Amino acid sequence: MPGPLLFSYKNSLVCYYLFGKGDKLVICFHGYGEDGSSFAFLENHAGQQFTFIAIDLPFHGNTKWNEKEFTTNDLVTIIDLLLAQANFKHQTSNLPGRQAGFKLLGFSLGGRIALSLYQALPSKIDRLVLLAPDGLKINFWYWLSTQTLLGKRLFSLTMKKPGWFFGFLKLLNLLHLVNRSIFKFVNYYIGDANVRQALYERWIALRKLKPGLGQIKNFIQKNGTKIRLVYGKHDRIILPNAGERFCKGIERNCKISIVHSGHQVLHENHIAEILPALLD
Repeated sequence: MPGPLLFSYKNSLVCYYLFGKGDKLVICFHGYGEDGSSFAFLENHAGQQFTFIAIDLPFHGNTKWNEKEFTTNDLVTIIDLLLAQANFKHQTSNLPGRQAGFKLLGFSLGGRIALSLYQALPSKIDRLVLLAPDGLKINFWYWLSTQTLLGKRLFSLTMKKPGWFFGFLKLLNLLHLVNRSIFKFVNYYIGDANVRQALYERWIALRKLKPGLGQIKNFIQKNGTKIRLVYGKHDRIILPNAGERFCKGIERNCKISIVHSGHQVLHENHIAEILPALLD
């Protein structure tokens, strides 16, 4: 597997990976707690058709993020710099009146990043492939913790002294107000001090990336952008119903696939479903 590549941005150091040598470009965004190397397996299956560029998001992998926040403007500028450094020439589009475009591939958290980038650069992107994506439904706890003054203060307090939250979560579990998968998921991310600190840094840093779904759907219709959504049948974290709601009104452009998987849809085991989403 190719090693990580680095470039400077403001006061930070951004890491990315380059896989494949095809003439079709795919920009990839990984899931929470992962890094760009998660997409390495795609090179063995589609490296002749595609070039995959996968960045490590702030507070992930080898990216050293020293800015106060991460905005859509940061994202767009980083992608522009990355493309210039990689010296990649976009493939020629055979659609009249369209600029040469590239594709976006986002898994989980990376789905929200991909949607935000598409909203900023809709005419430059010809396809969105989102695997178990965040961003198609407002997560109440994320919204409360990162978008409201009271919530941010409570979030900061909880990360320092999580005892009260564990008690509250156990009560919700006993009352069957949260499913066991969610209970285990939250318990893992709150229980360890280092994991807890990483959660706080990542949530706060990425809070500005809030895709506007109405505008995105308008862009999809206007530009004829294809969007493919892939969900895990046994996923209890991100369910396909949000994707089904999103596809209403743009059915000609939007397709949903369900694979036999939990949340970890981005895996070589599911290459038979991922590749058609990029190609069809």
